[in-house]
Amino acid sequence: MIQVYREQDRFKANHGWLQSAFSFSFAEYFDPNNLNFGPMRVLNDDIVAPLRGFGAHPHKEMEIVSIVLSGYLKHEDSTGHSAVTTFGGVQRMSAGTGVIHSEVNPSKEEEVNFLQMWFLPEKNGLAPSYEQTNFDIEKLKNHLLPVVSRNSGEDVAHINQDLTIYLSDFDENHELTFKQENERRIFIFVIEGEIELNGEETLYKRDSARITATQSLRIKANEHTRFMLIDLP
Repeated sequence: MIQVYREQDRFKANHGWLQSAFSFSFAEYFDPNNLNFGPMRVLNDDIVAPLRGFGAHPHKEMEIVSIVLSGYLKHEDSTGHSAVTTFGGVQRMSAGTGVIHSEVNPSKEEEVNFLQMWFLPEKNGLAPSYEQTNFDIEKLKNHLLPVVSRNSGEDVAHINQDLTIYLSDFDENHELTFKQENERRIFIFVIEGEIELNGEETLYKRDSARITATQSLRIKANEHTRFMLIDLP
């Protein structure tokens, strides 16, 4: 089953320095029917003004992944980690038993646009940890490139949950079939472009789909398309 969520139906918040679009219930947006998709709890599409950001704040028992789409994002936390990331990099933080961190746009001129995702961990009580990884942008071309996974490897951030996040750039008319085990879930988010799913549904820029009971998913790009696919339990 493919359930489509359109860009225009996302909850939007404009705080001046921050523009956000929420795919799940978050902050002032609450919908009891849109709390999570499996262990996926948050997907925020944020645009932050130059030299602004989220000051020091706490997190606990959550796996947090940030993927920068444009601009630069600076992370600092109470375990002593500090890093600046742009497109081609991934920030993964396991909040575990508790951590304080901040996320700011260090640029004086350029906005930063990033996707932040929260996932429930497989188990609670883990020690907080942070990781920054970088992937080869060229390897996105017509390929599902893993960038975050429990089965981490070179250039793939580790996460404490049985999931894999893939990024991809498809040329127009390119297609492939993604296969997974029964009783798993697929989440797709279109960053730019237009794709068809199993010839049944078409997704456009910033649309998403939540897919269940589907072991074989054919993905075809109707134009050059950049998208994210998450394989979830």
